[in-house]
Amino acid sequence: MHDKVVIITGGSSGIGKALAAVFGSRGSKILITGRNQGALDDAVKELSSKGIEIAGFQSDVSKEADNAAMAAKAVALYGGIDILINNAGISMRALFQDLDLEVIKRVMDINFYGAVYATKSCLPQIMERKGSVVGISSIAGYRGLPARAGYSASKFALQGFLEVLRTEMLKTGVHVLTACPGFTASNIRKTALTQDGTAQGASPRDESKEMSAEECALHIYKATKKRKKFLTLTTQGKFVVFLNKWAPGFMDKMVYNTMAKEADSPLK
Repeated sequence: MHDKVVIITGGSSGIGKALAAVFGSRGSKILITGRNQGALDDAVKELSSKGIEIAGFQSDVSKEADNAAMAAKAVALYGGIDILINNAGISMRALFQDLDLEVIKRVMDINFYGAVYATKSCLPQIMERKGSVVGISSIAGYRGLPARAGYSASKFALQGFLEVLRTEMLKTGVHVLTACPGFTASNIRKTALTQDGTAQGASPRDESKEMSAEECALHIYKATKKRKKFLTLTTQGKFVVFLNKWAPGFMDKMVYNTMAKEADSPLK
């Protein structure tokens, strides 16, 4: 990965920032994006102090024009694009019956359309260099999670898009990876949207027992380096994917009961 140009959307915190650290520490040239300029500046300062070649670019992944500008910035800085990691994402938590539909639209705009826009903007450069497109999906892209209708729908859509892209790119030399973390300690649940679109503000889960963002990022780095097609993380995640295929009725009950144990769960 030495001297590879890597764009990471949503790279100022959580898994995105950890990805910037692991790729950058191996000699990659990094461009991270995000909406908050202050958070971007802090991440760039921290990672630069570790000897990583990195720049930040303020953009909103849900806006097509911002993604085109992001790709142009990477080319201007580093001369091309080798790897795009579609990491930017947002979650939500509310029962569908109580949900303002604008919440689902916001989640889809970031998690799905953000990846589509970014990939469209970067793909010509990636095809030229026979590089990689990585999508950070979720176990929720295999198994719908109650009270996460918008989030699961966006991840199912993302995985379908990546499957199409992988097939279309079959004879071009472009690598496409669908990475599916299980529950990971990050800030995504703190910024998750409630039924009216306001931020949840605190995680309802005990994140001390979950895979760290740094460990998750290292797995994704290794899978990208090996040009793997799929990556499913955590024992629980692999278990859920397997059983959901062969025992969906049992999994309905198991997933319901598990998610109902979260703090302040809307499930009864």
